[in-house]
Amino acid sequence: MSSDCFVSGSYALIDTLTRNGTYHIFGYPGGAILPIYDELFRWEEKNLVRHILCRHEQGAVHAADGYARSSGKVGICFATSGPGATNLVTGIATAQMDSVPIILITGQVARPFIGTDAFQEVDIFGITLPIVKHSYVVRDPRDMSRIVSEAFFIAQNGRPGPVLIDIPKDVGLEKFPYQFISKFNINLPGCNVTKDVKEKHFDTFLNLIKQSSQPLLYVGGGVINSDSSHLIQILAEKFQIPITTTLMGKGVIQENHPLSLGMLGMHGTAYANFAVSECDLLIALGARFDDRVTGKLDEFACNAQVVHIDVDLAELGKNRIPQVAIVGDLRIVMRNFLSYLEKFKKNDFNIDLTISWLQRISVWKKQYPLLVPKNVSFLSAQEILYYISKAKPSAYYTTDVGQHQMWSAQFLNVLPRHWMSSSGLGTMGYGLPAAIGVQFAHIHKQVICVSGDASFQMNLQELGTIAQYNLPIKILVINNKWQGMVRQWQQAFYGERYSHSNMEKGSPDLVKLAHAFGILGLEVHLRSNMESVIDEFLNYKGPVILNCIVKETANCYPMVAPGKSNAQMIGLGKNYSTTKT
Repeated sequence: MSSDCFVSGSYALIDTLTRNGTYHIFGYPGGAILPIYDELFRWEEKNLVRHILCRHEQGAVHAADGYARSSGKVGICFATSGPGATNLVTGIATAQMDSVPIILITGQVARPFIGTDAFQEVDIFGITLPIVKHSYVVRDPRDMSRIVSEAFFIAQNGRPGPVLIDIPKDVGLEKFPYQFISKFNINLPGCNVTKDVKEKHFDTFLNLIKQSSQPLLYVGGGVINSDSSHLIQILAEKFQIPITTTLMGKGVIQENHPLSLGMLGMHGTAYANFAVSECDLLIALGARFDDRVTGKLDEFACNAQVVHIDVDLAELGKNRIPQVAIVGDLRIVMRNFLSYLEKFKKNDFNIDLTISWLQRISVWKKQYPLLVPKNVSFLSAQEILYYISKAKPSAYYTTDVGQHQMWSAQFLNVLPRHWMSSSGLGTMGYGLPAAIGVQFAHIHKQVICVSGDASFQMNLQELGTIAQYNLPIKILVINNKWQGMVRQWQQAFYGERYSHSNMEKGSPDLVKLAHAFGILGLEVHLRSNMESVIDEFLNYKGPVILNCIVKETANCYPMVAPGKSNAQMIGLGKNYSTTKT
């Protein structure tokens, strides 16, 4: 199309989205965004874009989030003004906390009506200001292409995050002489955070490694976002440094790898928490020293020197002052550091220093393993998840939030970008719609959603989306008839006063619910037929819900109590501690 051709603001929006690589859009129409949906209709007729109709705007934003996490692309979500826009808030905050690149397109009342309390008018720009990376209100359609391309650049560049674009109804209708502006022509001062790392920083980093006898790699979601997992594994193997990950960092290394310690923190493995308490060098890569990881902050790796590498300058020194702080994209920094190491001879690195450290960790692994309940009559979530992980090691997994999330983190062994879970915000209802986004991003791959009976009811309306598009998502519901993690805390810290955490009364029959949506529903409550039912569940060609009736009083251990150090864990009938008395 020539640059002097007159088109609508809606045309400019869809054209710029598609030119920036968009094909899938998740959303829900409404009055203020109808001009955009009308234009979308024409583009869909030509198969240039595909819109997925979710059943709720929160479902749509979580679907866009799952799409982005699993693919590394920008997720796109449409919603109308007023309640349509405000229904996005939880999903936007979820993406902001977990650094997920999504773009939210919201309709707005026409420009003359802004500020008049018009029907379905809310200031979504102002409402979301604290929970977005950036936001816009398009007041002139001539700015549309530039703004949309800038949004792609901002969402992906540096630390990823959500960008909101609010579009008044008349801006979508107005005709103007259109010219596409590419994100590659965008110049945003202050947005380019990638800088060359000075060699003196690498010198100090290497010297700390060479002096350390008990080093530990503490790896977060920044490694996943930067697609640098393979580089981290090269570094770990080169110096024989064990790796522990955050909830966001799952998938960085196969958890059956000899150097893997699994997840650390509140419900992390005992040996990961012991290791972080005893290490003398902590190498933090793309991690932010979150409170669920550190426990009592002043006792977290208190004997360790710290190297912290992150793309976000604001994270360096925020919770822990490092001896070496490096700002930059982890893939670039680690690739350059590995190149820097090539000028040294292999015998310059004395990896014998870490032998006794690895032996000590090996003893901890044998003494305090993650246990799958055996020789018991009841069905356990741990056994179910362990079996599924063995059966489907290459599946994409989404989770909701609660005990089942922590058990999934402990027992599912996943690949990079195959783990989608609301980590920072802890959003119940995330898992099911996120699985929709993952399935569209990887249409021929297996997607498994692990949910709890309480979390599942938060966004179960998205079963309609799954049914409409016949998505072969496998939905595993760990059903203990409680808000499991709430019940566990009430038992442990609130005198067993179970205030409003029981979900049994009023809960739906999940098998019948599945059938109501035209989805296969299965149920298992006996260990004797667990494997056969799970096999049927995993091998079914279409969407299926498996309701797993597990022990109501089962708790998720190990557990670091609030205010305690990671070395002081409770669970499995005894206190774990490496604290010397």
